[in-house]
Formats: sequence, C-alpha cells, structure tokens
Amino acid sequence: MRITELTERHAADIVTWRYPEPYRCYDLDGADPAYFLDPANGFFALADEGAELIGYRSFGPDGRVPGGAYDDAALDTGGGLRPDLTGRGLGRRAIATGLAFGRERFDPPAYRVTVADFNARARRVVESLGFVRASSFASDIDGSSFGIYLLDCRGIR
Repeated sequence: MRITELTERHAADIVTWRYPEPYRCYDLDGADPAYFLDPANGFFALADEGAELIGYRSFGPDGRVPGGAYDDAALDTGGGLRPDLTGRGLGRRAIATGLAFGRERFDPPAYRVTVADFNARARRVVESLGFVRASSFASDIDGSSFGIYLLDCRGIR
C-alpha cells in the first residue's frame, strides 16, 4: 500500500461508495467530490501496488466529529477503505501506511483519531497501533458515542 495524490477520478469514485449495515453511516451520499480535492481538507489516496484506489487517508480537521473537544496538540487523521475491502484485515496496514506518510509530510508531535464506539473493528485497529483512548463524547449531529484516541509520535521517528 502507498499514499498518492488524490485525483478527480478518485474523488468521484469515493462519493459512490456504499457500506453495509452497521457501517452505512460512513456512506458519503451527496458529498461533493471537489471537497476531497481541496488541499485544505488534507485528503490523499490509498493505493495498492498496482496503483488502484483502495481507500483514502485524511490529515487535519476533517477527522474531527462535531461535539468532540479538540485542540492543536495533535494532528487529526482519518480515512476509509473501499467497501468491498472492509473486514478483510487491511485496516491496520492502511492506517499504518497513513501514519508513516503523515510523519514524513507533517511531522506531528502526536496523532489523534476519532472512532465511533460501535465500530469495534476500528477501535481494535487503532489500539493495536498504540493509540490510547483519551476521552469520549456524544456527537452534536445525532448523539452517537465516540472516543478520541491519541498516539504520541515522539520516539517513533
């Protein structure tokens, strides 16, 4: 896996992805592909060795969920895998690839991820990468429960 620049074709593809329950909340119905292309939103493509789009990673405020308490002490990161690839054990490698890219590109003192409490798969993956749950909150959007996890980057350079 590798991180590449996100293209118009990638963005147009991502907004068509539809996930099965209980992950339907990750669908991007109505999303504008241009949002993913704006450099201020920090999106990058996650590609396989053949350069096929398998997911995306984001770095910056897009990884925040309304209702959480955020500051500038850590770089928010998020992402997603193509729906047909979820549940196949690729999450850890996808996130680790993003973290390595982010360390080179942004050199953050720490990373922060926000994970829906119902998403046990994602919680297991981030915890296996060394993230530690720092706080919990209810989303301002629909009251769903989330955890904010931190990973200190000092010492993993």
